[in-house]
Amino acid sequence: MDMFDLTGRVALVTGGAHSIGFTIGVGLARAGAKVCFNCSSEASRQRGLEAYREAGVEVRGYVADVTDERAVQALVARVREEAGVIDILVNNAGIIKRIPMTEMTVEEFTQVVDVDLIAPFICAKAVIPGMIEKGRGKIINICSMMSELGRETVSAYAAAKGGLKMLTRNICSEFGGANIQCNGLGPGYIATEQTAPLRQRQADGSRHPFDQFILAKTPAARWGTPEDLVGPAVFLASDASNFVNGHVLYVDGGILAYIGKQP
Repeated sequence: MDMFDLTGRVALVTGGAHSIGFTIGVGLARAGAKVCFNCSSEASRQRGLEAYREAGVEVRGYVADVTDERAVQALVARVREEAGVIDILVNNAGIIKRIPMTEMTVEEFTQVVDVDLIAPFICAKAVIPGMIEKGRGKIINICSMMSELGRETVSAYAAAKGGLKMLTRNICSEFGGANIQCNGLGPGYIATEQTAPLRQRQADGSRHPFDQFILAKTPAARWGTPEDLVGPAVFLASDASNFVNGHVLYVDGGILAYIGKQP
């Protein structure tokens, strides 16, 4: 199983203080990587560091705005000085605004695109020179089923995640010859604190309507967990995926393969 060993590799997980980013960070650390994460505030950094300590792994945490190119360049330089040249970048930081398109302002649309698409471009641009210098690199972009599908109220998110899928393919096209593999990881509907209200039982004991919808659309008949993403993330970060490039690995319980039950 040596091909999955990340010992000595330096990983940067954006938005890695909580939820999916945190769980992936823990998984990479347990596979041997030296994990660094960024977040948007000092309070979030401190909470993240404590959570990693409780999980029994050592990490480094930084505050940096991933939509600010100068801040990202400074972050990458600091990680290089304190941990080493980045081998693995996980572009995880993201936001979503559920607003009907005709009610969404340009500023709201732009904010989502800035975080979910422009920031991964900025971060990848910052780490690729070091990866070229080192002769290898892994970039994992956290895509979404909205990289493939549309849905009401998420026009900005779907546009950004669709763009991120194509950015993934283009990084592969441009830097594959430098032994850099850039792939996407596409979570399905994941049980997190943010989605907890959608899974709460109703007053009469029935499932939330959205919960019923997701279970009916998912062949696995359950929500995913952040832990479901760890194995795929370690695979894409490791030598096991050295000939996998420009691909989006959907971890969705089969939703994208399924048209749904006949009513």
